[in-house]
Amino acid sequence: MKLYCFGESGHSYKAALALELAGLAWEPVFVDFFNGTTRGDAFRSDVNEMGECPVLIDGDVTLSQSGVIQQYLSETYGKFGGTTPEEKREVLRWQLWDNHKLSSNAGLCRFLMNFLPEDKRPAEVIAFLQGRLKAAYAVLDKHLEGRDWIVGESLTNADLTCCSYLYYPEPFGFDRKDYPNIDAWLSRLSALPGWKHPYDLMPGNPSDRA
Repeated sequence: MKLYCFGESGHSYKAALALELAGLAWEPVFVDFFNGTTRGDAFRSDVNEMGECPVLIDGDVTLSQSGVIQQYLSETYGKFGGTTPEEKREVLRWQLWDNHKLSSNAGLCRFLMNFLPEDKRPAEVIAFLQGRLKAAYAVLDKHLEGRDWIVGESLTNADLTCCSYLYYPEPFGFDRKDYPNIDAWLSRLSALPGWKHPYDLMPGNPSDRA
């Protein structure tokens, strides 16, 4: 399998980490997002018309959107999808919540704070996003109270999607020490055999552009 991705992309990390922790054979294909590759006609015609990463290629199957990729891996290879119909629905519920409330806002806030020139960073927008994120962190931290994992008794796609931006070192207003249940959960996840930091798992790093 091949995954079109880049290290700075938390959405790519959702798929890459699922592949890695499942022990599947895969290789990353670097997408030079910061030099406009995803906006180009070639990428949009040959890889993903939506102009986004990640994109998974598994034989004749080509998929985009991290949640769809995670679902495909669960259906095809039997990993991280939940063990009962109720768990499967709950995993999907947290994937949708993350995409609307957590990773979408975290990714945008981190981009605005770190990957734009300082004079182009919109302070009011950043403050608004951080406010929304604080509310999301509180929801997740409360849910993890007394739990090892978000759904059920083991790792699922719910964990792999909600953690996607929370390991990055660039500041965007998140300090895991402020949320003890999230902090413990992230430590459990990173202690799993095969876990890798996004900059170790996928090609592409801000230092490449320094």
